[in-house]
Amino acid sequence: MSVDIHEHTVATIEDAIRTERDSPRALRRVVEILKREIQHYTWVGIYVLEGDELVLGPFLGKPSPHTRIPIGSGICGAAARERETIIVDDVNADSRYLACSLETKSEIVVPIMSGARVLGEIDIDSDQPAAFGAEDRKLLESVAALLAPVIGSSA
Repeated sequence: MSVDIHEHTVATIEDAIRTERDSPRALRRVVEILKREIQHYTWVGIYVLEGDELVLGPFLGKPSPHTRIPIGSGICGAAARERETIIVDDVNADSRYLACSLETKSEIVVPIMSGARVLGEIDIDSDQPAAFGAEDRKLLESVAALLAPVIGSSA
């Protein structure tokens, strides 16, 4: 992913969040932008923390059986518990992976934080092995920072 795509995507997301007054629609637009702009993002979703569970919000890709994930369960739950981005190059080699699609080869999960508090997370799968690198991490951590006030205002 080039720096130009990163900057363009962040600017597009900033504009979408600024112009969209409705929080659920803003989250949906962010998912749409990420899926459209980054070719290797096969499944893009946002989970929102409710109590001690991550609840699936807007997503694009195949339906997921994992609409509620307890903190600590799976890669999503681990990222929320550890409050850190997790990149998995080969989901089949990671015992934490909660299988959704046989085509999924790699995953990145980025917590959406307000201070030390987890509000939710961005979860992205790819059908390519080792699809996510430093640029994806930088992009998605920037997007997560933009989403924190959106989720915080609807909580």
